[in-house]
Amino acid sequence: MGHDAPFLGRGWRFPPSFNAADASVNMVAGEENIAQSLDLLLSTLRGSRALLPDFGSNLHQFVFRRSDSQMLEELASAARFILLHGEPRIVVEKLQAQHSADGSLLQLVISYHVTQTNTRHNHVYPFATLEGSNLAPPPRVGGA
Repeated sequence: MGHDAPFLGRGWRFPPSFNAADASVNMVAGEENIAQSLDLLLSTLRGSRALLPDFGSNLHQFVFRRSDSQMLEELASAARFILLHGEPRIVVEKLQAQHSADGSLLQLVISYHVTQTNTRHNHVYPFATLEGSNLAPPPRVGGA
């Protein structure tokens, strides 16, 4: 349906990529454009774009907080507000912050419908990972 609904928008694929055959920019449209827009909106630091100072989110403030039920609810509430004001093509039906099964990932699970087509979609945004968890301990220096 993505290309059959030009009124849903069309833009550069993110991250940007190019078609080597004709040197054109790879584009996305419709529902795929909306899904990439959600990722871009949630991952862009609010105020980092000079021409769009209100674009983005401040979700980075949750990264180093203790992951308890209060933080998960505050994160979900903040993301709900960001999507309400930042992505007018959708209506969020349900948004939940949760841990992945192994506990290494914090996810925002977003259920929404596209207002123009009334189609329902789910989107999972990987909020934070435990990077470097498989690193070996540093070598000991000196004798002891």
